[in-house]
Amino acid sequence: MRTVEIRCKNNGHTAKCEVGSTLSEIFFMLDVDMPLPPMAAKVNNELMSLNYRIYTNKTVEFIDITNPLGLKIYTRTLFFILCKAVHDLFPDGKIRIEFPVSNGYYCLLSIGRDVTPDDVHALRAQMDSIIASATPIKRHHRPAEEVIELFRKEGDESKVELLETQGRMYSSYCSIDDYNDSFYGPVLCNTQEIKTYGLEMYYDGLLLRIPQRSDPDKLGQFIRQDKMFDLFEEYHQWQDTMRISTVGRLNKAIIAGRGKDMIMVFEALQEKKLSRIADDIASRHGVKVILIAGPSSSGKTTTCKRLSIQLVTNGIRPIGISLDDYFVDRENTPHDENGDYDYESLYALNLELFNQQLNALINGEEVELPKYDFMTGKSGMSGKKLQLHDNDVLVIEGIHALNPELTAQIPQNQIYRIYASALTTITMDDHNYIPTTDNRLLRRIIRDYKYRNNTAQQTLKRWQSVRAGEDKWIFPYQENADMMFNTAMLFELSVIKTQAVPLLEQVPENCDEYTEAHRLLHFLRYIKPIPESQIPPTSLLREFLGGSMFEY
Repeated sequence: MRTVEIRCKNNGHTAKCEVGSTLSEIFFMLDVDMPLPPMAAKVNNELMSLNYRIYTNKTVEFIDITNPLGLKIYTRTLFFILCKAVHDLFPDGKIRIEFPVSNGYYCLLSIGRDVTPDDVHALRAQMDSIIASATPIKRHHRPAEEVIELFRKEGDESKVELLETQGRMYSSYCSIDDYNDSFYGPVLCNTQEIKTYGLEMYYDGLLLRIPQRSDPDKLGQFIRQDKMFDLFEEYHQWQDTMRISTVGRLNKAIIAGRGKDMIMVFEALQEKKLSRIADDIASRHGVKVILIAGPSSSGKTTTCKRLSIQLVTNGIRPIGISLDDYFVDRENTPHDENGDYDYESLYALNLELFNQQLNALINGEEVELPKYDFMTGKSGMSGKKLQLHDNDVLVIEGIHALNPELTAQIPQNQIYRIYASALTTITMDDHNYIPTTDNRLLRRIIRDYKYRNNTAQQTLKRWQSVRAGEDKWIFPYQENADMMFNTAMLFELSVIKTQAVPLLEQVPENCDEYTEAHRLLHFLRYIKPIPESQIPPTSLLREFLGGSMFEY
């Protein structure tokens, strides 16, 4: 019997196993002690399904659902089972996984009539049946033309369009019994591995709910996000007008030479949206403070600068002040769970001084603004005096801008709140959405390299910590916004790909961050590039790519 050597990072053991053993077989052979069952494994830091076979010496690390990558695999498999249930009950129907909202995923079901609660109940029962059947999920690797023809016969044009633009010899797809689909990442090996999920009516579609990562036996808390839903819907309508809603159609438009037209249209749409926000602010007499919040790499700074221009056209003079200057002295900064200074905490700010000065400015008084010295960690007065006059408004951006506690002492009718984020609305195909966080992460990798001298590995290493801060301090307050602004653009990934790929390729294979770098590279290879030179200097993307006409 030929054997290979397997090193397991979970328990530090090394063992011999038969050549061609699956990761699932290796997991039991190594007697890995995990509180929850594995979703997949990192093989030499590349994420693989548990039915992946080992033929050479490898280092493996098994992950469960509490790992972000594990939850993605679980969710991807849920999509697969939902799509099969639709196929079983409504053979001529179609389902589209649209976007994440309310701790789940909004799905648009088309069955030739309005969807009823009885339809949802039947789908849920069919999903339960598929899960209980303990059916193996098989992966197939076939010549690309065969896979394209398979999906063409099944009427899945979104997959046909994507695969036709790839120019590959072979392609992969998965099956549950006689139902075929493709997913751009690992899925579970058996339908019975799905334990917790929810399915219910949501607007005119469905909400597929997923477990909490921290407590997989419970669903994520349902949070009504009407404004977020409306924003996603607005962008989907724009894309439908352009007839570009998937990466396959985007690629075909680029190949046909329509890239420049796309850029001009979506830049104009974004500017029009900012103009409408400025008009809304102008119509609300008495607004003296504009707060702009959003997560990391959402483009808040350029949003602020472009909105300021639109405000001037409405006869309003914007004056910017920085929340960073209201940091408390470093020694008074709260600590996080690791004992480090938590600069993302709301209480790292001098809330009393901030509210005192804003009230004084609103009342027409002159104040001396503070200045925080990041080198010494001390706060002092800047010597810069400020007084608001008629038609002046304060424009303040920061991660806490929508938190009610930030401006608890300010008259609420004098505040206008804006939430800005990069909400990716294009999908890979009808069953594969693109995480909005991937868009922001790619932006941040480029920005950190250009302006902070950080490698992609360093950015990836900090990303989960950044995300944890967003979950705590930003996302719970999204719906407090008077207006939401999507900073992502239809063509964006095609442009940032050219700068992101070389940086991701430099992440070493022997570090933990390689797993995420490899995943992003795999995803980006499906997208056709657009030359950066076609992006105007006023574009929000220039905040990350460089070459902006704005000063930062």
